[in-house]
Amino acid sequence: MRRTIVSLAAAGTLICQQAAAQLHCMSPADQAAFDVQALRSEMMVLATGCSDDTQYNAFITRYRPELQANERDIDAWFKKKFGRRAQSEHDRFVTDLANAQSSAGTHLGSDFCPHNGMIFGEVMALQNSGELPPFAAGQNLVPQSLDVCAEETAQVEPARKAASKKR
Repeated sequence: MRRTIVSLAAAGTLICQQAAAQLHCMSPADQAAFDVQALRSEMMVLATGCSDDTQYNAFITRYRPELQANERDIDAWFKKKFGRRAQSEHDRFVTDLANAQSSAGTHLGSDFCPHNGMIFGEVMALQNSGELPPFAAGQNLVPQSLDVCAEETAQVEPARKAASKKR
């Protein structure tokens, strides 16, 4: 048991460091929006994987205005970074996020629901909606594999090369 806790703590620290480094193209407000998006996704994965729609629905109901505003912020970020491809990039991110979180849950096996299910109680115990972004940030739920900054850089580089060839 102690070995498992130490392993999870070490993995959590590594994930935290990677998550902090991966979204370097974002302002703190944008980062907060992505953290809340990842929390919402994690809650959905938990509800689906652990057959606990009641707690997920309570979360959505309690934080509906904040979650809707957060979705608008995420949409605006994707529009700013990806232009015409914003919706497809956003959809890809949301899908990849849920798949990565689900995959991480699969690795925990039967410990997934008890281990991660506590998050429902924690998020519902927050005093107000202003505590949601810092809480989400502390959960480190944006997987390293979802570096939208790298996607942006990868898309910009071919355009720069093409422009320099024209000169």
